[in-house]
Amino acid sequence: MSENSGKLIVNVFGKEGCQKCAMLNRRLDKLLGEARFAKFEKKYNNVMTEDGMMKFCLAQCLNPSRIPAMLISRIDDNGKETYLPNPHPGESSEVYGHSKLFQFLGIQTDYSDEGKGIITPEMIESVLVEALNAAG
Repeated sequence: MSENSGKLIVNVFGKEGCQKCAMLNRRLDKLLGEARFAKFEKKYNNVMTEDGMMKFCLAQCLNPSRIPAMLISRIDDNGKETYLPNPHPGESSEVYGHSKLFQFLGIQTDYSDEGKGIITPEMIESVLVEALNAAG
């Protein structure tokens, strides 16, 4: 059994010089500093690097035009990291708008007139809470 078994990972996808990416990181770091989110660890993936782009491509559910984005994964008993499925695929939400991913638990930036390119603290918190509930 892996010592990290059950650990939840917030995979953030962004790039250098992106103000929205920096804002997502600041908001996420603030929430992850709270005791209720102690099960989480953040991994930042710069999509302008080979490693970051590889991880972005392997996720297979993110739109490159909608960065920054975040995707939740969990480490299983064998130490393997897998993305958490979205418990409510296709369900609309007032909190997420069009930012929530369909297949896996996560969000990406909605640059439409409705979304205005903003990932709110409420969106981030909702994803973290959903991940805790899904992970048991």
